[in-house]
Amino acid sequence: MLPIYVLIITGLKTNEEVNVAYMWNLPKGINFDGFNQAWPKVSANFQNSMLMTIPAVIISSFIGSINGYVLSKWKFRGSETMFAMLLFGVFMPMQVVLLPMSQVLGWLGIASSIWGLILMHVIAGIPSTTLFFRNYYVGLPDELVKAAMLDGAGFWRIFTRIVLPLST
Repeated sequence: MLPIYVLIITGLKTNEEVNVAYMWNLPKGINFDGFNQAWPKVSANFQNSMLMTIPAVIISSFIGSINGYVLSKWKFRGSETMFAMLLFGVFMPMQVVLLPMSQVLGWLGIASSIWGLILMHVIAGIPSTTLFFRNYYVGLPDELVKAAMLDGAGFWRIFTRIVLPLST
């Protein structure tokens, strides 16, 4: 929190007040000139970060929720092994996958694009989101799924009408 405090306090100071010796002091008055000068320089990078982050989080969360639902409520042969492999992906260092991922992004022709970054972050986020959602869905009563199945609901209807609304 200290770097954020210093960032905000320094941004509210005038140029004369910005000094290493007084960086912890509150500004004498509120001045937005620092932010007004900085925003044109960082706005394009901020926009790129939002264009990459928002879709990547939504997509990986959605895929992770489906994976978590399948691995917690629809047991099948090999489901525990598949979960263990996904769990291994949570603890795998990114340095292991950087070279293969860059080669695949190059072959797809999206290595230097926002779409490549989105794809990379989605793939990197799936193990974590699967772990989070699976651990949450294990706590949901199995009777909910069984009652929905008795009422004739299938996989997707149970997921979209019962499980996904409980995920928020």
